[in-house]
Amino acid sequence: MPHSLLLICRIYLLFTIASPLWALSVEDISKATASLDHARLLAADEEPGNWLSHGRTYQEQRYSLLDQINDKNVADLGLAWYFDVEGNRGLEASPIVIDGVMFSTGVWSVVYAHDALTGELLWQYDPKVPRHWGKMACCDVVNRGVAVWKGKVFSATLDGRLIALDARNGNKLWETMTLDHPLDPKYPYTITGAPRVIKGKVIIGNGGADFGVRGYLSAYDANSGEQLWRFYTVPGDPEKGFESEAIARAAKTWNGQWWEYGGGGTVWDSMVYDPELNLLYFGTGNGSPWNRDIRSPGGGDNLYISSIVAINPDNGKYVWHFQEVPQENFDYTATQHIIIADIELGGELKKVLLHAPKNGFFFVIDRLSGKLLSAEPYVEVNWASHYDLQTGRPVETPKASYQKNGASLIKPSSMGAHNWQPMAYNPDTGLVYIPAMESSFLYDAQDQDSYRHEPGHWNLGVKELQTPPGDQLFGKVLAKKISSGHLSAWDPVLQKERWRVQYQDPWNGGVLTTAGNLVFQGTFDGRFIAYRADTGEHLWKMPVQTSVMAPPVTFTVKGEQYITVLVGRGGAYGLGSGTEFVSIPKHSRILTFKLGGDINLPPIAIEDEYADPPPRLDVSAEVVMQGEKLFHTYCYGCHGFNVVSNKAVPDLRRLPRHFHDAFKNIVYDGDLSALGMVGFSDVLSEAEVEAIHAYIIERAHEDKAAREQSPWWLALKTKVYAFFADILIWLMSYY
Repeated sequence: MPHSLLLICRIYLLFTIASPLWALSVEDISKATASLDHARLLAADEEPGNWLSHGRTYQEQRYSLLDQINDKNVADLGLAWYFDVEGNRGLEASPIVIDGVMFSTGVWSVVYAHDALTGELLWQYDPKVPRHWGKMACCDVVNRGVAVWKGKVFSATLDGRLIALDARNGNKLWETMTLDHPLDPKYPYTITGAPRVIKGKVIIGNGGADFGVRGYLSAYDANSGEQLWRFYTVPGDPEKGFESEAIARAAKTWNGQWWEYGGGGTVWDSMVYDPELNLLYFGTGNGSPWNRDIRSPGGGDNLYISSIVAINPDNGKYVWHFQEVPQENFDYTATQHIIIADIELGGELKKVLLHAPKNGFFFVIDRLSGKLLSAEPYVEVNWASHYDLQTGRPVETPKASYQKNGASLIKPSSMGAHNWQPMAYNPDTGLVYIPAMESSFLYDAQDQDSYRHEPGHWNLGVKELQTPPGDQLFGKVLAKKISSGHLSAWDPVLQKERWRVQYQDPWNGGVLTTAGNLVFQGTFDGRFIAYRADTGEHLWKMPVQTSVMAPPVTFTVKGEQYITVLVGRGGAYGLGSGTEFVSIPKHSRILTFKLGGDINLPPIAIEDEYADPPPRLDVSAEVVMQGEKLFHTYCYGCHGFNVVSNKAVPDLRRLPRHFHDAFKNIVYDGDLSALGMVGFSDVLSEAEVEAIHAYIIERAHEDKAAREQSPWWLALKTKVYAFFADILIWLMSYY
């Protein structure tokens, strides 16, 4: 062979070996996403290798037809690739995967596009959410994902913007503000939910009911961002008129001057579209404030809070509603995942909605009419005895009226029997898999005359979060006693549980089920697990080093099946529960698995974050108690119950000395607002800030003392505390 030809061959081989066997180009991404339209979404089952929309199909069953990974071989599952996202806070997104391209979101509404085969980052878009607006997020600076349509990626930001990005490169195509009063603390709206696209309309709601806003759902033109319609979920000020007949009718179910408190009813998560009936169903949030006597003195059902509402997506016109909790009183939102299914009831095939909301009852609802077909508790419930199928209303117990009958320990708690983490429905087994929780909360009404509405802060109308007596170890033991979680395989026809997997902690991840007779779920304690869908048999698990909240998705690339889940600790319980979690990696992650995957996660580097606390402040015990109350009114949502942090945000018990020296400047003056730690001078005096500081320092000293205790003494105290916790729970059950 001539020398020149040999050289050419060697160069060719070098580049062939060095280049990847699979590489996505801009043209590949364009081809994959440009054709994603209404017809393709309607026919999503014809391409099961893709995950085209939030719940895979418009029905949002989170059931995949893929069975390459199945109950016979899932034990061979391993990690194929991982990607560290920015930050170490909660991840909740469902990725969209189209022909090998994956789109997902992280904290602060950042959007990512990845090569789904290799994990290579294709592009990233940061909408630059102002960090101070994180204070308005009741439940962390999370985001649940994007929607894709005709070459565009749609994402909603924490501060209320809806953004269209070019799917090829992440360049912004248009941006529209969905809020009437952007970044106005008097109107503390946030968006954490994923948009949906229906026939060229991008649909998005918002959150903020705990702070005092009026809920609504809006549609925007996918090409221009122009608002096309808006459906308000609760009435506004009657003197300004009502936007529709539906809202005028709803106003008759309210009393007092509810509009001054916002009303609530925010549409912050669940939406599902029925193309056969051309109906969009969505769940609405709690009343604002929670306390119905303050919100609507004199009674009334307070439509359309805690309801499922059906509207025409073409124009936003009301069709029907079903209110799950009339005059809601407990933060029992109906925003949890809604599933469309056809099931046989009484020998007749019914078109239904399946719903397991916060209130603890599993609902089967006729999706043509909104009629309640059945409702049974899927966890222990004591606020209502049952639902009257003739009226469709719950029969409340005396505990429900805590304003009249005094403080009541109510089940489920405001955290709910099921929160935002999606459930799944497998038509092969006929079961719904629910990430369920058992929890209690002591509801104690704030006096109506003493209630003070504070714009931009929690406005619940119930007394501040009650803290248990004793030291923080007792608080931890008690928390473990009154809250736990489980995966429930629920039969929606018989309204009974078929099998259950019990977990020590609540706040476990969303669910995926497949034709391979599998159910996948991540856990709060950092495991990703596969079960047999028909029996619940444990088949496989992998430790993932941090909590899992997000639901998994599955797809194929080049004929091979993969499973992806986002991992990262956060959300309402993850931040505020007061549960320590030391094994948090430097970054939250996207994890992708396949059969035979052999990638290992890097070892966890646990840094010594302990700092000796400063001397206790020279204040009275009463001031420390005042600080405890104020902390659990304004601070615990981010910094944790009893000042026990999950380390996604600073652990205030272990602050370096210079933070204590600057405490007033930070907490009162807001010197760190640009980093997300805003000042509280609008609601706290300097003396009250000092009281909070005194309480935090007290907790810091308790924490140091606990760390210095011998293991045997700590174990003995834990057993003793467990005994007294059982007695306290028994006594509280009589409230």
